[in-house]
Amino acid sequence: MLRYSFALIGLFIAGAIFLWYTKPTYDGVQSIKAEGAQYDAALAKAAELQQLKAQLLQRYNSFNPSDLDRVQKLLPDHVDNVALILDLDNLAAKFQMPIENVDVSTPASTGNLGGGPATIGATGQKYDSVTIQFSTRGTYDQFLALLRDLEQALRVVDLVELDLSPENAQGATELRYSYNITLRTYWLK
Repeated sequence: MLRYSFALIGLFIAGAIFLWYTKPTYDGVQSIKAEGAQYDAALAKAAELQQLKAQLLQRYNSFNPSDLDRVQKLLPDHVDNVALILDLDNLAAKFQMPIENVDVSTPASTGNLGGGPATIGATGQKYDSVTIQFSTRGTYDQFLALLRDLEQALRVVDLVELDLSPENAQGATELRYSYNITLRTYWLK
């Protein structure tokens, strides 16, 4: 009977050791293994992304730098108001049309172009716009040439508003006009 008692006590002690030490330790090791597997998957994904980044960088570097500059000018990723005004001034100077009274502003709501109510907050658009208002003077032919060059320019611009009024000049051979122009240009967010 004593042997059975020792056997039962030994079995009880072994069960207690299993429940209070071995089982929690085993479960901890299993959770660490699962966490290690997640880290291994994340490392594999990071290596895959690094390889993709290297491929895209190699592809990007294979482009002609002048073409990249043209794309950057077509739709820039930031607004450089001074450079934009200088570009417009240089374009107008080709036709002896001085640019005056320049005003650069951001529209109240880019998403409100359709005439709906203005919204506050993120619109989800991947671009934004800037409105440029300026005035200039010149003949109608000069103005048409300016618009043609503006149309041919790489920078995307929309003519939003145009007001013209004749200028009264004594002894002028050609009729000159005063033009108030509003343009909208775009940039990536």
